[in-house]
Amino acid sequence: MLGISKRFGSVQANYLVNLSVTAGEVVGLLGENGAGKSTLMNILYGLHRPDAGAIFLDGVQIDVSSPAVARVYGIGMVHQHFMLVQNHTVAENIALALSDAPAWNPVPFARAKIEEFGGRYGLKIDPAARISDLSAGEQQRVELLKALMGGAKWLVLDEPTSVLTPREADELFILLKRMTGEGHGIIFISHKLDEVLAITDRVVVLRHGRPAGECRTKDADQASLARLMIGRQIDKPSITNLTVPGDPVLEVSGLSSAGSRGPLTVNGASLTVRGGEIVGIAGISGNGQRELLETIAGSRPASAGTIRLCGTDITCYDVRARTAAGLAFVPEDRLHTGTVPSFSLVENAILRDAHRELFSRHGFLDNAKARERSERLISEYEVAAPDSDTPLRTLSGGNIQKFLLGRELDAAPKLLLAAHPTYGVDIAAAAVIHRVILERKSAGAAILLVSEDLDELLALSDRIGVMFRGELRVMFPREKVTRERIGLLMGGAPATSEELRC
Repeated sequence: MLGISKRFGSVQANYLVNLSVTAGEVVGLLGENGAGKSTLMNILYGLHRPDAGAIFLDGVQIDVSSPAVARVYGIGMVHQHFMLVQNHTVAENIALALSDAPAWNPVPFARAKIEEFGGRYGLKIDPAARISDLSAGEQQRVELLKALMGGAKWLVLDEPTSVLTPREADELFILLKRMTGEGHGIIFISHKLDEVLAITDRVVVLRHGRPAGECRTKDADQASLARLMIGRQIDKPSITNLTVPGDPVLEVSGLSSAGSRGPLTVNGASLTVRGGEIVGIAGISGNGQRELLETIAGSRPASAGTIRLCGTDITCYDVRARTAAGLAFVPEDRLHTGTVPSFSLVENAILRDAHRELFSRHGFLDNAKARERSERLISEYEVAAPDSDTPLRTLSGGNIQKFLLGRELDAAPKLLLAAHPTYGVDIAAAAVIHRVILERKSAGAAILLVSEDLDELLALSDRIGVMFRGELRVMFPREKVTRERIGLLMGGAPATSEELRC
């Protein structure tokens, strides 16, 4: 890719960017949220047309006018936000991407391909599962299989480990090494600098859509890469635990929730979160963490058990009533559950509160107050956006996450449920998110945090639980557990009698 430039209205997303990758090489592409990484890769994959510049393959200029054309040239992409049809099954989604699938009844053909490639690359998935029922990690496997089965020689991976456990990430790296050994070229986008240093051969850094630097990975370290990305030193927020937990805010007892892929996705979970306390939940994607938060939030019905908020039984409350009682929820799927991508920031700022008298009078919205909130969130949470009228879908993932978190915290909730709050965000945005979470904790809020980033859980949590096959198995004080032990429990290792007494 030579001299690539792309503008969206007043925003210069890319300007004179060069990027190359050779067979058998892994190139890391780094930059803050909004630095232009995804735009550049969407141009490579045919989702956007460049305003200037050219793409060359084996020395010959090519015109990548669409993703279908990109696949013909052997270019595949696994997006940070998955490009899957939610109401279709895994096999149906795969069939849509296979050019050699029969036009009549392609599902059996796709199912056989899934089993073949899943076994070959260690990417097991149920072909009959509906995409909407899969966890984020499982959906990522579908995307990766789709690209590989489409014949991709040149593969773009956008935040591929954000929803993986350390063991799964290690398995992915083994797969990538195997692929590069077979002659694949890979562009690896990640905000996890340790992973970039471990897996890549070269690193290209963008800042504000422009080239900021390039280096051989062996000549770099985390500090030098961070300075290239941000242009300054990042000060991580203090995680010293000075808060003394108060009275119970959330009390969950014997909670179960039915799921479409089995009788129970949450099975008899019990936990307590006190004011001024962060309780972290670890687990491999698909083991019930998402369903646990959705059931507590009210977007999924409980089949058994009770949920109490500040002593009040809210098990039968709807979502609006739980919100009014002091519950805030940052869901796993920020684009399809937490926000409306086509709405402006002003409209998204009041999604959960549009019915309240603060923003609505006699059935009419108070646009001035809605705009005031939106502009305040943009300022307080350092959201990079041209203005409040910007459609939310045009923001980077990290800026969407900061805006969503700010909206949920704006009413000073008593309880915050946060699922993967730093998924796919850069180190500067993650520092902002961690800071505001710790500030809410210091102010007395109770926080239930689900994350597959074990370093994040160990840094922020006072206590950490592990979910496996729908059961909340153990709950440790942070100082009594290690990253390695949590990883083993996530994979199904039995808890010791001492751990069960924690």
